Amino acid sequence: MSEQPSDPVTLSSEQKDALIRDLRRQLAALQQPKRELLDELREAPHKAALAPAGASMKLGRHLGLWRSPVTLGVVVAVMLAFAVDAGIGRYQASLAKQQRQARLQLENTAMRSLYVELKQIVAEPDGKSFRMTLSLQNTSPDGPLYVMLNPVAVYVQSGMVWQQVPSKPVDGAGAGVVTLAREYSYDIAFAPEVANWAELIPGYMHVRIQDDLLVSQRAQPGDDVVERRTPFYVYLRPPGIAAPPPLFIPMPPH
Repeated sequence: MSEQPSDPVTLSSEQKDALIRDLRRQLAALQQPKRELLDELREAPHKAALAPAGASMKLGRHLGLWRSPVTLGVVVAVMLAFAVDAGIGRYQASLAKQQRQARLQLENTAMRSLYVELKQIVAEPDGKSFRMTLSLQNTSPDGPLYVMLNPVAVYVQSGMVWQQVPSKPVDGAGAGVVTLAREYSYDIAFAPEVANWAELIPGYMHVRIQDDLLVSQRAQPGDDVVERRTPFYVYLRPPGIAAPPPLFIPMPPH
């Protein structure tokens, strides 16, 4: 015997409606994640566009600060102060350089263009003192030199020390300021009254003569004054000793 097929299930209209509603709910549940994803994609460009707006507002606030007259005034004042300070520094450096150059030039003139010479030493009639003649010569082509004559110091060696002896200008000629155009000479009297003088050469005293001068190229100098010190060394026959000439023997500085 062959089997008879079973009869199909017959649903009522209420069951059909319930089945359709259930299928719709399932379909809606499956579509919900897609809607959320689409919504996020739609909102993403809008959020990205809002970020630059906020940044531009912050940048605008900073630019507004720089546009402030007070801020600009402070910046300009600071920059001006730096510029003035740099200018003063350059001016002071240039002035100091000029002063150094002028000083070196004057020192060179005082040492090379001013020639100081011990011309002679003669015995005085009193038999106790001597008179020496000093000569100044200006060889500078730049004009006269203004020379301040200081007292000439005379020393006689006694043992291992130098003992100063009395000295003075003759007729006041070796004092004050001299306008030295070409040549100027003046006399100094001194009395070498030293008991135990050193006899490095038999019959002669060892004498040091020190001539200190202040030199300038202006009649009314300021800081442009240099000192010129010129020492002379001689062997001098003491007063009262009869001996053949010479009276003195010049020696190089030592």
